Amino acid sequence: MADVSRAKQFMPFAALRGYYAMILSKNRVVEPRRELIGDAADRLSAKLGQLKKGMMVRVRFYRVDAYETVEGIVTRVDPEYRYLTIVKTKIPFDDIVDVSGAEVVESD
Repeated sequence: MADVSRAKQFMPFAALRGYYAMILSKNRVVEPRRELIGDAADRLSAKLGQLKKGMMVRVRFYRVDAYETVEGIVTRVDPEYRYLTIVKTKIPFDDIVDVSGAEVVESD
């Protein structure tokens, strides 16, 4: 028996394809979406206005049914279409709750 054929014999077999991903999705805690109003919305708007390509930031945003946090380098800010891209994650402005980073200044 050739070495390649012998290696195939011992390859892992996933009898329950997608089962573990389904279990992990069931463990996710569903959070209701909160809307920013007043001063909080103004502060977030000021922070979004400071963002530029190449900045290292941490963004907390709402995705599907829970809040997530992504940290990385801003690859695109598109104020016309109202979205921010961090590495390969495209985030609509309306879903963002908080932005922080070394270069992002808190405004009062």
